[in-house]
Amino acid sequence: MPTTIVLEPDHRKRFWYRYSRRSGWSTSKILIALNLILFAWMVIRGLIAGRGLGIILSPDIDLLLYVGAQNWARVLEYGEWWRCLSYAFTHGGLLHLAFNMVALYQVGMLLEKEAGHATLLCIYVCSAVTATLAGYIWHPEAYVVGASGSLFGLIGFAVVFYRRLADPHSLAKSKFMLQWAMFAFLFGFAVQADNAGHLGGAIGGALLGVALPPRLLLRSPSPLALRAAAWLCAIVTAAALGMLVWFWIKLETGG
Repeated sequence: MPTTIVLEPDHRKRFWYRYSRRSGWSTSKILIALNLILFAWMVIRGLIAGRGLGIILSPDIDLLLYVGAQNWARVLEYGEWWRCLSYAFTHGGLLHLAFNMVALYQVGMLLEKEAGHATLLCIYVCSAVTATLAGYIWHPEAYVVGASGSLFGLIGFAVVFYRRLADPHSLAKSKFMLQWAMFAFLFGFAVQADNAGHLGGAIGGALLGVALPPRLLLRSPSPLALRAAAWLCAIVTAAALGMLVWFWIKLETGG
């Protein structure tokens, strides 16, 4: 069973001061930038192909596949493993993108300040994988796009992480995150979103919250093992996006 820790008042003061004063590069902003760049390229590519301005709000399946949508048939039959990550940077329209990026900024920046850059990247990438694995179990034939699996992973992690800190302020955050996840899950049923992916992402994030002791995440700098895991996630993500670019090149050259 996971243990909880209680931060003493002076420890909490140092904790909040240290992480609220962090500056420099931001994992959350880099992830948001990658999502925006991929969406912008999707729109540009669609306009070049003569698909019209409607793609901004509702791109077609072919265009979504072009920019990295997940489909397990393509992963298994054509070896396009990179779709298991590229889909988490691809969105099915401007509203879809805006909703997810606002959520990523709000939750991501909060967790990044309190649990660190490395932790945030590991959660985003690992939750994207657990989300698509859940999708494979539930609807292997579906076409899936969006960062929401990773976002549910961040929320699932936050629920566990704040509960393990055990001080009243953190417990209130844990409760709020749980309520947010429940509302988003119910909203997913209303709009026929990929709730299998949402659940898979949330489970992946929660498991990381159980596996990573809060005292490790409060250290500055982060432990070497956590930084190594983050670098591995970064390399795998870069490889997946690089394979997506190679996929574009092959399409353009007929390779």
